[in-house]
Amino acid sequence: MRTTRFLALAAVGALAVTGVTACGGKAERQDAGSGHTVKVKATDSVCEVDVADLDAGQATFTVTNSGSKVTEFYVYAAGDRVMGEVENIAPGLSRELRVELPAGTYETACKPGMSGRGIRGALKVSGTAATVAPDAALTEATASYQRYVTSQTAALLTKTEEFVTAVKAGDVPKAKALYPVARTYWERIEPVAESFGDLDPKIDGREEVIEEGMEFTGFHRIEKDLWTTGDISKDGPIADRLLVDVKEIVARANAEKLTPLQLANGAKALLDEVASGKITGEEERYSHTDLWDFNANLEGSKAAVAALRPALEQRAPELVAQLDKEFAAVEAALGKHRAGDGWKLHTQLSKAELKELSDSINALAEPVSKVAAAVAR
Repeated sequence: MRTTRFLALAAVGALAVTGVTACGGKAERQDAGSGHTVKVKATDSVCEVDVADLDAGQATFTVTNSGSKVTEFYVYAAGDRVMGEVENIAPGLSRELRVELPAGTYETACKPGMSGRGIRGALKVSGTAATVAPDAALTEATASYQRYVTSQTAALLTKTEEFVTAVKAGDVPKAKALYPVARTYWERIEPVAESFGDLDPKIDGREEVIEEGMEFTGFHRIEKDLWTTGDISKDGPIADRLLVDVKEIVARANAEKLTPLQLANGAKALLDEVASGKITGEEERYSHTDLWDFNANLEGSKAAVAALRPALEQRAPELVAQLDKEFAAVEAALGKHRAGDGWKLHTQLSKAELKELSDSINALAEPVSKVAAAVAR
C-alpha cells in the first residue's frame, strides 16, 4: 500500500505539512506535447518545486533526488486524492511525472524513505486547457480500461464478501485460502483504488499506518491475525468495516472517468508497487503471498498498456515491440514460481531468484515509463 495513484479532479484543503516551495512565476509553456515543465529538487529534508503557480493543462515534473534516501513525488488534490505520482527515485537519479491538472489548488509532496505524509508545498493551477487530444484510439483506450476496472471491481467485491464471511465464521483455513485471491483483484486495479484519499490505508494499510496516527485495519490487520496467532475471534468488526470500505471503493472506481495519461501513469505505478513492496516481501509480511500480488500488479499494468495499444501503435510502434518483449520476459521469470493454481511463498525463493524477478521488472519499467510521453504527443 501507498496512498497513491492516478485519478482525481478536485481542490485541495489546507496544508498539513509545511514544504519548501520556490515561489517563482508560472512555468513557461513548452510545445503542445510536453506542456509545462517543472523542476523538483528532493533531498532528505527539502522538496523544492521551482514554481508555485501553473496554467491548467499538462505538466511534466522532473524530480531529482539529491538526498541519501529513496524518495517519491506526488501531486495531491483535495483529501489527498492523487493526481499523479512517481516512486522509487533513488539517490542521484531523476524521474519524470506527466500529469493533467485542471484549475484548482493542490499540494506537492516528496517522501524521503517512501513513507509518511511527506514534505509538502502549495501549488496553484489557473485557467483552462484542453486535455490530451481525444482521438478515436485514445477515446477507446479509456473506455476499454473502464470495462476492465468494472470487471475487476465486481470480482473484488464478491471475493471480499467470501473472505469476510469466512473470517466472521472463524474458519481460519478458508480465510487463509481466500485472502490472496481477494487481494488479486485489488492489486490489479490498485492505482484506481488508491486514488481516493484515506480509503486506501483503511483497506490496504500496513502496520506502519499507526505511526501516521491511523488505526490499523483492513486486509493486512486480518492477515496478521490469521498467520501469527490464528485467532480471528475478535476480527468480525474489522472484517465488516473492510467490506464497507471495499464497497465504497467499488462504487467510486466504477464512476470515475479516466484519461489516457492516467492510464499510462497507472501502468508504471503498478510496476513501482512490485519493486517497492512485492520483491522485498514487505507487502505480505505475515502470509508471504507476495507473488500473488506481483502477478496481479503485472496483469493490471499490462491491461492498461493493452488498452492504449492501438494509440501506441500509431504513435510509437517501436515502443510497442519493446513492451511486448519485456512483458513476456517478466511473465516467463515469474512463471517459474507457479504452485498449483497459485504461487510459491516469498520465503521459498532464493536471493538469486528474487534478483532475477527484480531485474526483469526493472527492465520492463523502463519502456513503460515512456508510455506517458507517447500518449502526450
